[in-house]
Order: sequence, then C-alpha cells, then structure tokens
Amino acid sequence: MNTIIESNLKTLQKAKSLLDNLEDDTLCNLSVSPYYSSIGSHIRHILDFYDCILNMNSENQIDLTARTRNKTVESKCSSAKDYLNLIIEKLNNLNFDNTEQVIVFDDLGLGKVEIPYTLASIYSQANSHTIHHYAIINYILERLNISFPDSDFGYNPTTPKETAVK
Repeated sequence: MNTIIESNLKTLQKAKSLLDNLEDDTLCNLSVSPYYSSIGSHIRHILDFYDCILNMNSENQIDLTARTRNKTVESKCSSAKDYLNLIIEKLNNLNFDNTEQVIVFDDLGLGKVEIPYTLASIYSQANSHTIHHYAIINYILERLNISFPDSDFGYNPTTPKETAVK
C-alpha cells in the first residue's frame, strides 16, 4: 500500500477511537468559545475534504468547494462512524501513482481557483488538514473536561516533544 495512504489511514484511525468514546450530546456541543464550533462539525469537515478527493471526476479534477455537509454527521456518532468507515474503505481500495497530475478547485478567499497538484500532494494535504482539525477538537475536549487518551492527538508528527526536566 502507498505510504501516504497508510499515513492518512493511521491519522483517521484516531477519529474512529474518538467517536467510539463520545456521546451524541458531546459530538454536537457548541458551548466552547471563542468559535462555538462542535467536535462533530470538525469531524464532518475532515471527512468532507476526503470525500471531495475520492470523488475526483474522470478528467482528474477535484472540487474542494463541493462538500457534502451532512449535518447528521455533526450530531450523531453513528452517522459520523458510518461516514468515516466509508472514507476508510475507499482509501483502503485506492491504487494510484503518487506523481499522477490532478486539478484541484478551491476557494482561497478570492473566489474559486484552479490549482495543479499531484495525488500525493492532495493526500498529504488531507492528512495535515486532519491533524490541524484534531488540534481544534483537542481544544474543545479540554474545555469540556473530557480526557482522550492519545497524547499525539492534534500534534503533527514533526512537532518537537517536550523532554522531562531532571
């Protein structure tokens, strides 16, 4: 299997562990300032990003602005798990050349633009994007006084680890 896809699957496994330890009311809790976003909205956003990539058209075009935005995923752990499992299944069945060229459509703030990528680069971006949202989820968990036993959750693998002072 492709190392980039293996990394994505490892990162997404953390969402599976998280969802296994949450209740619906926690998933959709909007009480944490300053943005009042929920864990579920971040999980849905992560999975929508992958869904856009996995729905690349026959012309090798990926539209990151064409997100599903299924609100049920934000409020029901079972729906979030189903969506996550679908994404994982599709990633497990992928076979591609890292250098394959694709066109990505995105809105960077000035309207929709067309950006040349490789499949390796878009999946690398998806992995980093997921970790970034895990950091936000970690903040929400901390504010809700919920412990999640994964010391690497929300940390990029290149982030230096603090060493114990002796």
